[in-house]
This record gives sequence, structure tokens and C-alpha cells, in this order.
Amino acid sequence: MRDRLLDDSTARLRQDAAAELRASEPAAGGGVIESWDLSVGVDGPGTRFVVFTCGCPLRCLYCHNPETWRMRDGRRVTVDEVMSEVDRYRRFISVAGGGVTVSGGEPLLQPRFTGELLRRCHDSGLHTALDTSGFLGDRASDALLADTDLVLLDIKSWNPQGYRRLTGASLEPTLRFARRLADLGRPVWVRFVLVPGHTDAEENVDGLARFVATLGNVERVDVLPFHRMAAGKYARLGLAFPLADVRPPDRALLERVHAQFAAHGVTSV
Repeated sequence: MRDRLLDDSTARLRQDAAAELRASEPAAGGGVIESWDLSVGVDGPGTRFVVFTCGCPLRCLYCHNPETWRMRDGRRVTVDEVMSEVDRYRRFISVAGGGVTVSGGEPLLQPRFTGELLRRCHDSGLHTALDTSGFLGDRASDALLADTDLVLLDIKSWNPQGYRRLTGASLEPTLRFARRLADLGRPVWVRFVLVPGHTDAEENVDGLARFVATLGNVERVDVLPFHRMAAGKYARLGLAFPLADVRPPDRALLERVHAQFAAHGVTSV
């Protein structure tokens, strides 16, 4: 019974995700965000000012930011407002070797806002990073990517069927975006969430490692251990956490996955 309820809930959420693709982007100069925050070491190099945009076309089973899924649940801001907030921390993040990261949700659901914010930060001398699934990579103009010093690219699974089960969407747009970033020579950190029973199969990891090794612009792969720390968010939102029964990966599994990347000459952390 519980599995059926989870399946029904997941199906409804993915219908909701499809609706986000049809949502209208705010007028030029504005966007919809959930929040902004400071982070260290997980959203790019150094101390980062991270802007979490609202709206996402995926519903990943392990998502830890369900509050960012729907654009209509966020708050409207202008690029000027965000830059004013960035300026409060500019000296601190610069001294700490950081910069500004636009995350989400999915920032490329709002390409005008994301592009303008990245441009303003880049032109002012701040290091810029874009955290994206790549599913909407076709919406990123070459100009937007030229203003992006680093792309944090989430490749959630190598197996196409596994990717669809995990996200509700197709893998190919992400791979197409990864190849485009390689052709443009844009630096990339690939992010890979290690979820026991979902992404940990040896052939899945090997496939991803082989692909990454062909690109030439990937500086490292961040192997991110699955966790259940977002369960409280789901409860507060009245949602079932789909992977509540999945345990985080143990040390042996993490070591095996890092060894697989290393065997293909890929740096993983």
C-alpha cells in the first residue's frame, strides 16, 4: 500500500514538474527565488553567495530542496536587489576566494534572470558558478555561458532508464549540454549523487566515468553521498519522502566508486 501511495504521489509531482516548463519567465531584470545564503566548499570554490531560484522541471527522488520546485511559491526580486545583497558580502567572499553561485531549483528555467545576474557578477570581478541539471541546457545562450566561470553539472545517472526513474526526465539533454560545454571549453565540476540501489551499480558508475573522461573540461567529479536530511522539509510540506527507507552509502561503497573514477583517469572528491 505504501509503495502504491508513493508511486501515485511521485506521478503527481512529475505532472507538476511538467507544468513548470510552461510557466512564464518574469519580465527582464527580474526573477523568482526561494532564498540566498552563504556556503563554503559545496557550491564552488571558496565561500559562495548562493542564490536559490524557484522552479524545476525535474522531480528527483532524492531532492533535498523541495521548497524550490514551483516558481509560484517563490518571491519576485530584481537583479538590482540581488546585487545589492551580494555587495554586502563582496569583500568577504572575495578575500575567501569565493564568488556567486546561481542554484535552484533549476536556474535555466529563468535564463534571462540567471544570465543577467551572472553577467553583472562577472563584470564586477566576482567568480561565477551555475549549478544546473543540464536538462534545460539549450536555454543557456553562449553569452550566458561566457559569463559563467564554472558549471556545476548534475549528472544524476548514466543509465537512461535509471535516470528517468530517478528524475522523471530524459538523460540526453544533459549529455548534449555536457558536450557543448566541452566544445566551448567551459570548466565543469560534475556532481554525482551516490544513492544505494539507484545509482551505485558498477556499470552505471563506469559508464559515467568513461563519458566524463572524454570531455576534457571536467576538473573533478563530486561524489555526493545520499542522505535523508531533507525528510523534515518533506514532512513540513505535507509530502512523502520517496527514499525514506534508503540508507546512505557506507565507506566501502564510496571507496569503490572513487576507485572506479580513478581507473578512468578522472579526479573525484
